[in-house]
Parts: sequence; C-alpha cells; structure tokens
Amino acid sequence: MAEYESESDAEENLTDVEMVRPQSLQFNPVNVGLPAADGVLSPNNPRIVHRSEHSSNLTLRAKNDPLKSECSAEELPENHFGNGNDCRKATTRRTTSVESIATSNGSPSLLSSPNMAVAPSADCEPTTDEVLQSGLGLILHDKVQATTPQDSANGVQPSPIHNWQSSKHSIKSRLQYLLNTGALSDVTFLVGGSSLLMTSSSSVVPMVQRFVAHKFVLSMSSAVFNAMFNGQMAQMAVEDEAAIDEAAIEIPDVEPIAFQSMLSFIYTDEINVESETVMSILYTAKKYALPRLEDECVEFLKDNIQCENVFMLLTQARLFDEPVLEKMCLHSIDKCTTEAFSSDGFVDIDLETLCVVLERDSLGIRESKLFSAVTKWAEHACLKQDLEISAENQRTVLGKAIRLIRYPLMTVEEFAVQVAQSNILTDSELVELFLYFTVTPKPQISFTITPRCCLTGKEQVVSRFCQVDHRWGYSGTSDRIKFLVTKKIFVAGFGVYGSVHGAAEYSATIEILSADTQRVLGSTDASFSCDGSSSTFRLMFKEPVEILPCVHYIAAITLKGPDSYYGSKGLRKVTHESPTSGKISFQFSYAAGNNNGTSVEDGQIPEIMFYT
Repeated sequence: MAEYESESDAEENLTDVEMVRPQSLQFNPVNVGLPAADGVLSPNNPRIVHRSEHSSNLTLRAKNDPLKSECSAEELPENHFGNGNDCRKATTRRTTSVESIATSNGSPSLLSSPNMAVAPSADCEPTTDEVLQSGLGLILHDKVQATTPQDSANGVQPSPIHNWQSSKHSIKSRLQYLLNTGALSDVTFLVGGSSLLMTSSSSVVPMVQRFVAHKFVLSMSSAVFNAMFNGQMAQMAVEDEAAIDEAAIEIPDVEPIAFQSMLSFIYTDEINVESETVMSILYTAKKYALPRLEDECVEFLKDNIQCENVFMLLTQARLFDEPVLEKMCLHSIDKCTTEAFSSDGFVDIDLETLCVVLERDSLGIRESKLFSAVTKWAEHACLKQDLEISAENQRTVLGKAIRLIRYPLMTVEEFAVQVAQSNILTDSELVELFLYFTVTPKPQISFTITPRCCLTGKEQVVSRFCQVDHRWGYSGTSDRIKFLVTKKIFVAGFGVYGSVHGAAEYSATIEILSADTQRVLGSTDASFSCDGSSSTFRLMFKEPVEILPCVHYIAAITLKGPDSYYGSKGLRKVTHESPTSGKISFQFSYAAGNNNGTSVEDGQIPEIMFYT
C-alpha cells in the first residue's frame, strides 16, 4: 500500500480520485440485479467500483497515480481497464490505496463503505477482456457465492461462473441456471416440517428445507403464486414492505422433494414423477394450481394401478377430487377383488371410501369373504382410535357399513359360523336373517339381496320361445334344458313364468350343471312374487356362472307353487347380437332324464340372463 509524505499530497490524490468517481449511484440498467453467484454484485452493493469513461479523467488519473512506475500512462489504453493483468493488478493496488486515503480523511465515499471487502489477490478477479466482452463496465473486488435451492439445505455453495449468460443459448437453460444457483432470487421458502407429512413407516418429522426462487417466474406459471406476490394477498401486507421482502415464506404441509419437483417443472417444463413421490407432487400441483403437472401425476397413477396399491390410490383420488382416477381404481377392485381386499392398504382406507366400495354390485368376491375383510378393517380402526377390540366397538367404527354387507347372499352355514358368532349384529338382525334363510316363502328383509356380479357392462337376455300358453304344473321335479354357446359368457340368472291364478308366491332352486359330469356349477335358493300376468320373473344366481364356448350345460329350476304359464313354439337356435359383444349363438336341446316335460319346443326357463 502506497504512503504519502504529507497531508497535502494525500488531499491532492483524494481530489483526483473524486474526479473520476461517479457523480451518482445510478447504474446502467444492464447492471441492475446481476447475480452475486457469478461474481457480479448488485449495484446497491458498495463492493462495486464504477469508473468514468472520459479520457481526460484517465489522463489526469495516470498523471497523479502513485503506482505509475508499475503501469505507466502510456500503457493505459483509451478504456480505463487496461489490456494486461499487470495493469489490472496495479489498478487493484491503487484502489486499496485510495480506500486508505478516503478512510483516513473521514470522507464518505463509495469506496469507504465499511462493508467493502478488497480481494486478497488479483487472481480472483475476471480478466479485463472478460469484463469488456460482457459489457458490464465493472471491476469486482469480491465474489459472493449464492446458495442453490438444493445446496442451501446441505450447506454446500457452488463456484460462481462469470458471464454465464454467454454460454446459455435458450430460455430453458438460463432458467435452469437460475434455479440451480439461486442467482437473482427474490423470494425464500421454508418447506416441510409438519407432522402431517410423517409416513406410516416413519415417525420422524421431515426436516425443513430452504429454497430460493423468483417471483416473476413463479407468478407467470401459477395463479396462486401470482395472487401471493401481486394480488390481494400481497397488498394486505404492503405497509410492512421491508419485512415482506426479507421474510421467508413457510410451507409446512408440502414435502421438500415435491416442492423441488414443482420448481423444476415451473422453470424447465421437466416432470420427474416416481411412485414414492407421485402423491406428494399431485398434492403440491393441486395446491398451486398447476393443471399440467397434475395431469401428468394422474396419468402416472393410471399406468401403475395394482392390486396392492389400489385402495391407497382410491383414497387419494377421492381426497384430490380426481373422478377419472377414482373410476379406474374401482374398476381395478372389481377385477381383482380378493387380492385388493387382502392388501395392506385396505385397512388404512377411511370409512366413506369403504362404504363406496361395499355399495358396488360388481365386486367379484363371496359375501362371507367380504365380511371377514370388513371385520379386519374394523379391528384396525379400533386400534387407531385406541379402542378395545370388541364386537360393540367394531360395530361402532363400522357405522353404516355394517348394513352394506349382503348377508342374504351367504349360505346359512356361512352366516351361522361367521356372522352370528361374531356378535356384531344385534339379536333382532340375526332373527330377521335366520328367518329369511329358513322360511318359505321368503319374508321381506331390510338387507340388500341384489346379487353382486363381477362383470361390467349391460346385462343381456336371450329368449327361446315365440308364444306363451297355460298351464304348467309342478310336483317337485326339476324343469331342465340343455344348451351350448359359441362364445364365453357368464350366466347371471333365469327368467321364469308365474301363476295363471293371479298373484302368488313361489320358492325356487335354480342350478347350472355340466351335461357331461352332472356336477353342479352354480346353485341358488330364491323366492319370487308374481302378479298373475304372463310376464317373466327374474331369479338370479348369487354369483355368475362361467359358461365356456362349445361345451354342453344344463339349466335347471325346481319350483314350488301354483300352476303357471309356459312357453311354446320354441327355437332350437337363437343368435343374440349386441354392439359390445357381437354375435353369440345359443343352441338348445333336450335334457335326458326327468325334466317335468320341459323341452326345446315348450316348457319353463324361457330366458337366460348373461354378461359377456
């Protein structure tokens, strides 16, 4: 550092310096807001040294410069930076000298700021050519590194890159750089930390992580951020503007990894969704109104629905109001009902979701197995609510779901062993159901008796008679007809004729048997009431019976009741056609043995209801 022989010499040199100082701190707009991360500081920072561009001042400066022995006036070009590192080093040392003078005289100046830091070595600064090429007109004496959104959480700071803009050839690459370095950032977020973010496998509250971003970029992508920074939310706090600019925005209900994915999408349009993060990203996209990111998450979930995770996804789809995803989850449950109800995620669903599933007619599971799964859910619900596992508490947590189980579809043995002994139902409910199982005709009952069918689509009916006659009597012998189909179907039930004597009650047993082995493939005891008309009445199997193509089966029904109507002018072959299933041919033939007179030409079983 240079020393001066007298106070007058120092004052003379200080006067010379003030001549080349800027008259105001108004900087060229190109310099405003340059990022500290690249070694170029904000014009509000006193570490920036601004030079005059007038050649007359340059000459005067060179004349009075105490360091001119190292870098003479002849070496200084028209621009005041010089062309070589030696001159740049001299300029740096001279700046130190000037600062000392300014400080010793107590004269306030840009160089005398207490916050100013002088670079320990000129090697840390950009070369003159680099500064000239960037067009900034600045010589830097300190390089401050900015923290990136991800590095700030880890305490790691990246190395600054001078003139980074020249290497970024697209808007995307520039925004990616701003996101990665935090350069030019004007808003800070503290994300995570809520106990609501704890997973079932971990009791540790996620750590709060710090992110920096840019209000303009966020506002142009999200209406929520726009309202936060520019709308009424921002105007409400305008009186405390300094606090708004400096305070970090806390977002405790969002996982940091989801927030980082959202920022990546906003800045670069890149979407990185994985099975471990998709639900938290979907929540974040919903929260900040990013429909495209939301759609990508939903599409990812659609492609990854499995029996093991379908109940978890169904719960989230209902929570986030995603009807398309909800419908796909329910359809998947219909196709793999047993596996889905056996998964770990089933016991974690909420009561409303459980009721939605139990109300479905298309579940492919026996009612006894469904009851076992529901009682398992009730036990888990008791544990979550710190209740003793008892029949009374199980009934309490089940609420209305207890009556959505279709007990009449069980066999009397299943009901007696599983349901009656569980004590979940009341005594009056047990009596009502036992009467239904044992009394003929069947009494009215408050529980649903509609069979569940694991098949989707519209029910279809094939009719084999062209005319209705009367009358047909019953003596305990089954009416039987043999049939064959050309495509695989699932028989849901039969249509039968009712009484010719007016309103009457019938009890019935319907069956489907293998024609070759006589093995019963499906059997249901039922009852029905008729009004005396010649219309057909439905009798449905508890579970649809699979019928394979080109295999002979026997449809059988045993009726107890008064004489009925019957069909005549029967068809040996009936072709059924629909837009969804195409053409299916039914071929009817005589069933050997005692069949109560039913044949291809006339008799009972006029209709077969089926799904494809």
